[in-house]
Amino acid sequence: MIILDGKKIALKRKKELALRISKYQNQGLRKPKLVVIMVGNDPASEVYVSHKIKVANEVGIDSQLLRFENNIKKEDLYNKINELNKDASIDGILLQLPLPIDFVEEDYLQAITPLKDVDGFHYINQGKMLQGYDTIYPCTPLGIINLLEEYNININNKDITLIGTSNIVGKPLGMMLLNKQATVTMCNKNTKDIKKHTIGADIIISATGKQFIITEDMIKNDAVVIDVGIIRDPITNKLVGDVDFEKVKLKASYITPVPGGVGPMTVITLMENTFVLYEKHISK
Repeated sequence: MIILDGKKIALKRKKELALRISKYQNQGLRKPKLVVIMVGNDPASEVYVSHKIKVANEVGIDSQLLRFENNIKKEDLYNKINELNKDASIDGILLQLPLPIDFVEEDYLQAITPLKDVDGFHYINQGKMLQGYDTIYPCTPLGIINLLEEYNININNKDITLIGTSNIVGKPLGMMLLNKQATVTMCNKNTKDIKKHTIGADIIISATGKQFIITEDMIKNDAVVIDVGIIRDPITNKLVGDVDFEKVKLKASYITPVPGGVGPMTVITLMENTFVLYEKHISK
């Protein structure tokens, strides 16, 4: 069994990205710039955002956090996004989710111009992804594919089962894997027998946020197991995932830990997406 060490791979990619960015600085060009919008003070979001800002600064990306109270007027948030869309010094705009419950998140995600949609959530970028065109891809799905490729795990012709079909991870990842010639099965909350779909899979990717939904009896020997979930165990208070790691690792050929697997890959992919947008902007 080999651990898919997302933390190690993300560190390697971080150094490579910092070098690429520094080459532009040496030519006298501006730094890439990422703006993060945060509404309210969700505790988990506070942690995620501070880490994103930290990594951005480490690779040489200018980052700015715009904080708004829960009671911000909806039109004011729209206007701020539109203002950022028009600012030529900004390469990427990230709207940190969740928004307060009375906001329709999708409306604000779609308000971000596709040219600065660093999360790859705009319907234009999603449509390009669906049809296999080059675009900005959602960070977690692309981070997972990059992690598999870093370990030379072939995707082409593999049977892959996804558990969880969110717009952020499951759906886009399924399309991206299809475009790489995998055979993809997607399970959702209404799937009657998940084991029936996982037991023969070469690669299993679980993104439900349900603790230990994937157990050792659900995978075949030498399967590759990717755990996107992150949950705090109510008994041990430790961070765990969708996968019963200690038991599943005994059967898997490759497996991601929680934490230290998919999470770091998501963050570095966000930075790489910002750089892709930056290169497009400065080339104009």
